[in-house]
Amino acid sequence: MHDKYVSPLSKRYAGEEMQNIFSEDRKFKTWRKLWVALAEAQMELGLNISKEQISQMKEYMDSINYDVAEKKEKEIRHDVMSHIFAYGEQCKSAKGIIHLGATSCFVGDNTDLILMREGLYLIRKKLINTIKLLSDFAMEYKDLPTLGFTHFQPAQPTTVGKRATLWIYDLVLDLYNLEIVIDGLKLRGAKGTTGSQASFLELFNGDGERVRKLDEKIAQKLDFKDTYPVTGQTYSRKVDFQILQVLSSVAQSAYKFSNDIRLLAHMKEIEEPFEKSQVGSSAMAYKRNPMRCERMAAISRFIIVDAMNPALNVTGQWLERTLDDSANKRITIPEAFLATDGLLNLYINVVDGLVVYPRVIQKHLEEELPFMATETILMEGVKRGGDRQVLHEAIRKHSVATAEKIKIHGGENDLVERIGSDPIFNMTIEDIKELLRPERFIGRSTAQVDEFIGGEVKEILERYKSDLGIQVSISV
Repeated sequence: MHDKYVSPLSKRYAGEEMQNIFSEDRKFKTWRKLWVALAEAQMELGLNISKEQISQMKEYMDSINYDVAEKKEKEIRHDVMSHIFAYGEQCKSAKGIIHLGATSCFVGDNTDLILMREGLYLIRKKLINTIKLLSDFAMEYKDLPTLGFTHFQPAQPTTVGKRATLWIYDLVLDLYNLEIVIDGLKLRGAKGTTGSQASFLELFNGDGERVRKLDEKIAQKLDFKDTYPVTGQTYSRKVDFQILQVLSSVAQSAYKFSNDIRLLAHMKEIEEPFEKSQVGSSAMAYKRNPMRCERMAAISRFIIVDAMNPALNVTGQWLERTLDDSANKRITIPEAFLATDGLLNLYINVVDGLVVYPRVIQKHLEEELPFMATETILMEGVKRGGDRQVLHEAIRKHSVATAEKIKIHGGENDLVERIGSDPIFNMTIEDIKELLRPERFIGRSTAQVDEFIGGEVKEILERYKSDLGIQVSISV
């Protein structure tokens, strides 16, 4: 059990539902589903296929004789032909019409499209739940002022909830891209060896209209609105690229969030959940390492890099097709989906247990606010009869002295006391502290949270309300 490599995506990260979607069992059952759809459509369009043959194929559609298929594949080195043989062994009367007129890509490519669409549905569900949890977090902390940062240097204050809307909006953009890709997905259909449908035209005695309808019927039976209008032997590998670009985009959003939480954890303002018996470090028992966010970053990098594979597969498809995409696709596409699934499980888990420390947040804000409020203090000093230029120079000198005390001598910020003790400002320390109320410096942060969550996000959550409420678990 422990003497062979097992992918961490299966053992540690991805959920069971996504693993099932890309399992061999789901793949081969989908092959049989496609063979049934093809035979049914051909029968309905007049080929000599009986209802009894279809009934027998349906009877064994989910009962795969893997031992027969695996033994045959060792002999002939062709997975599709091996499964056609195994299916025919079960469906004796239908043996001669299974896969009629089709090429291997009929089952291979169509199955890929079907399973990727199912995977995208699951990714969408987890995106929606992540957005919901972040929205609840944003609303809870929409009024809590916090120090804003640009270049990771103290900047104008914002609120904890407003900062969370930035994470949400990244995911909203991902969702919109995901919707476009799902809406544009089509089935390859029955296109034949080079996409010309020549074998099907032969079967239907040159009747091109029935061949066209064959494509339509297969798409309908597999719950697709259409098939791609033209293909080579394969559907365009740009479809794979478009899909993995969406997964890469989700990874980029999650990576940004995980980095932000790690920075905030360093400042002791916000932390990911840390369980009662969790060990942060083997050497330093006091540590609370942000291991979940670090894992999010690691998995995100994998997904972003993995999305390069289908781009290279697109460029390598010579004329109607080559096979040098096949082994690559078998690895990269399922792993991209499994990794994104595991990533969103982590995202949901972290957001659901975020710990906020308001007093630390307030302390950091108060340490920097006097510098940010100097213009407000200057304007108030002018209102009280001071000379703007004289007051500006005084503030500059006091700010330089305060910064020197903090940076060189490790002292506290005493800018308020310095200005309050300078008679040219005609202000007491209490007057200045009143000007430093954080609420004065957060702009429309609270209102923006209300408007964004109550508008665009509410509409999204209402549209997908049936997807809300999933439970996720993470390993290790």
